[in-house]
Amino acid sequence: MPQQTITALFDRYDEASAAVTKLEAAGVPHSDISIVGNNEGDRHAGLVGRGAGDHRQAKEGAETGAGTGATLGTVVGGAAGLLAGLGLLAIPGVGPVVAAGWLVTTLTGAGIGAAAGGLIGGLTGAGVNEADAHTYSEGVRRGGTLVTVRADDARATTVMDVLEEHGSVDVHERAQGWRSEGWTAPTVTEGGPTGSTAGAGLSPAGMVEGRTRVRSYPTMP
Repeated sequence: MPQQTITALFDRYDEASAAVTKLEAAGVPHSDISIVGNNEGDRHAGLVGRGAGDHRQAKEGAETGAGTGATLGTVVGGAAGLLAGLGLLAIPGVGPVVAAGWLVTTLTGAGIGAAAGGLIGGLTGAGVNEADAHTYSEGVRRGGTLVTVRADDARATTVMDVLEEHGSVDVHERAQGWRSEGWTAPTVTEGGPTGSTAGAGLSPAGMVEGRTRVRSYPTMP
């Protein structure tokens, strides 16, 4: 059955983690879910059973761009499923994050953080178009949390409903606001090439009819 990568950005980590928990309760395997949340200022340090030195290493690694600096470990507080694998990660261009799931494996497994644009490289490798990948990366850099789910057509509607129920944001609206403040990144205009800088159009590939707060892309083989 065809697979798709479904994405949603949250302003609050708590909303994103609640969505992840509900997805798992609905039968989505935790191996098909990923979460990446901004950890600037060690705001989520208490979630991961690591010392202050590990948090400092992740922060310094992100600031210098010296690879991903993964420090993945045990969650404090008895979380289950995907969240039990939450750990620290330094992503060049984004900063220190707490993260778990298949996208983290993509980022750390082949040196993508240093070699191919960090989170942007990981997302485009999963099928997300370049313009949307830049928007999601910027969203995490600005304090947000990104949830990505691989789902077949039978589960896609359930996944999208759960992500919207828990407060995901309209990334097109958010990106327009950032651009008005001077943020620049590739955009995709309808009928135009990925990476085009003309206008601020939406990519038809990621749009889901009737939905503004989730995106879906064919999963790369």
